[in-house]
Amino acid sequence: MSKILVTGASGKLGSLVIDNLIAKQGVAPADIVAGTRDPSKLSALAARGVEARKVDFDDPASLETAFKGIDRLLIISTDELATPGKRLVQHKAAVEAARKVGVGRLFYTSLPNPETSKVTFAPDHLGTEEAIKATGLPYTIFRNSWYMENLFMALPAALGSGHWYTASGQGRIGHIARGDIAKAIAGALAKPVSESVIYTLTGEKTYTTDEIAALVREATGKPLAVVHVTDEQLAAGMAGAGVPAPFIPTFVSFDTNIREGLFDIVNNDAEKLSGEKLVQLKDFLLENKAALSA
Repeated sequence: MSKILVTGASGKLGSLVIDNLIAKQGVAPADIVAGTRDPSKLSALAARGVEARKVDFDDPASLETAFKGIDRLLIISTDELATPGKRLVQHKAAVEAARKVGVGRLFYTSLPNPETSKVTFAPDHLGTEEAIKATGLPYTIFRNSWYMENLFMALPAALGSGHWYTASGQGRIGHIARGDIAKAIAGALAKPVSESVIYTLTGEKTYTTDEIAALVREATGKPLAVVHVTDEQLAAGMAGAGVPAPFIPTFVSFDTNIREGLFDIVNNDAEKLSGEKLVQLKDFLLENKAALSA
């Protein structure tokens, strides 16, 4: 079988993709290459028969070496957000290395509506998508909706105070569990289509913040009032709570994007690719009520 390389293999999404390739898709470990900046972190995968390679997005030469002999390359977007524009440079380096060594097909994790998204790092994704298309290589792009796990960023503090401050208005969002995204990506990697394609991976239903709060109250038994504020008020509240200044515009942009309807997407791409039913938000909240209340 063709070799599949997954970057970010020591991260949460990358490791789940590899687990699903083996357990759900029947891909032999010997046909999988796990890539990360520090291969020593991949000892558990190596013990299962998965090859580990150094993949350093800041070292283009290492990327060419890592990508040689690879037919299907999954580029998981990096977490480099502190320096504006750096992540796009990293991604372009990976895409160019893939083109140079003749990777058979490119796979990439993006976000919904990168052309119009208000999320501050959307240009990184749009620029990467454009670079991928410019290579002439066949590609599969996954525009991943917001993880259910992202709710851990806001809900514990909100439940602690009893108030959830949001600028999302009555906008709707279809959260999807990270595990369901990993299953869908693994399915696409194992059984790629011939044409270039873009999938948007989202939950089966969209919710407003008020509707999510109702589910949280039901799951935890704790009071939680939604307080609707403006973007400016939300930013001021984050600053007062000690959120580092460089990250405040990004966090606010998430709510702006929801309010403007750019996360209001529902389809069956994820279920179609994985072949399994998706985790429902209500069930996710019940399963994680202890963590949400921590």
